[in-house]
Amino acid sequence: MNILRSERVSASLLLAAAVLGLILANSPIGHDLVEFKHAHLAIPFTGLDLSLGHWVSDGLLAVFFFIVAVELRRELVIGELNSFSKAALPAIAALGGVVAPALVFLAFAGAGPTADGWPIPTATDIAFALGVLAMFGRFIPTRVRVFLLALAVLDDLIAILIIAFFFTADADLAYLGFAAITVTLFGMMSRLLAPRSPYVLARRALWPVMVGLWTLAVLTWSFVYLSGVHATIAGVMLGLVMSRRPAGRAVHSLEPMSNAVILPLFAFSAALVAIPAVRPSELDPAFWGILVGLPVGKIVGITIIGGIATLFVHRRTGIKPLTWSDVAMVGALGGIGFTVSLLMNELAFREYPEVADQGVVAVLIGSGIAIAISAVFVSLKSRAYRRRGAAEGVGGPLAH
Repeated sequence: MNILRSERVSASLLLAAAVLGLILANSPIGHDLVEFKHAHLAIPFTGLDLSLGHWVSDGLLAVFFFIVAVELRRELVIGELNSFSKAALPAIAALGGVVAPALVFLAFAGAGPTADGWPIPTATDIAFALGVLAMFGRFIPTRVRVFLLALAVLDDLIAILIIAFFFTADADLAYLGFAAITVTLFGMMSRLLAPRSPYVLARRALWPVMVGLWTLAVLTWSFVYLSGVHATIAGVMLGLVMSRRPAGRAVHSLEPMSNAVILPLFAFSAALVAIPAVRPSELDPAFWGILVGLPVGKIVGITIIGGIATLFVHRRTGIKPLTWSDVAMVGALGGIGFTVSLLMNELAFREYPEVADQGVVAVLIGSGIAIAISAVFVSLKSRAYRRRGAAEGVGGPLAH
């Protein structure tokens, strides 16, 4: 199972699933697959009636967001974001990596009906970015990887807030109240599984607690979905309130399924669109906003804002500074939007299915360009660090 926790394997499966989805959607069986994706599956007496595609994007993807939330909480409590001095640089760089792509998108889309798609190029796919770094950056210093991880986690936090506030309309407060109750109970019950809790020390059976947690998690997801808020936010809520040690064990158990099944299945489903048979001049401006915003906007925003911030932040903290080329490399990796960008594309253009199809293609091409640029960038930087040698403490997997 450890191979399924590998960043390289996760990134490879994601890319393969997306490419397969795009190929099959444009094959003779493409129409039938798309129809199958839109077929509805309802659960009687619950009010839950979703298409198979939405069961994946709203249901299964909540597990991925649970994992993201647990990692975010860990970084905020004991990790690389647990103090202002540590969080300042990646936070400033992440802000630049959100503002610049959004401005690039709006420069193309203007104030037209598809302007609501501005969040699409602002996301960073943690799994993919770390996967590319792992594949091509063997001699990249640990401090650069930590910076990328912190920036990507903050980027996901911004994406979560965008999904919660910009893609929610007419929320049902009653169902949100029910969700708040089940989330609170979930957090309280998870503390029974803490290593030194009286429940554990008394050597009582753990399975009743596990059943209770799964029941509360499903109820929370159902209430959030029925409230009108995007259901993946349920995963975020549960990840933030779960006791830290049990949450870590839960992530360890769920990560292989997320990497090998959930994320590839979502990528396959999201990429299951027919390539628009239109001339480039007939493509919606949103297509170009996403295509340019991901690889270009991210590099520009993170490099300029993050590079300037490095000069001030590290001068005050005394920590060994990142170089401009380090920050630019992270900016290139940040342009790999993929998973979260595909989700935002689906949310932003749900009333414009043709534009949504174009958006999927734009996300895949834009992320592909970012993958190519970052692979070259990371390879060159890795070779440069290798040449500088271990004598300076900057090469190899144990470098700082």
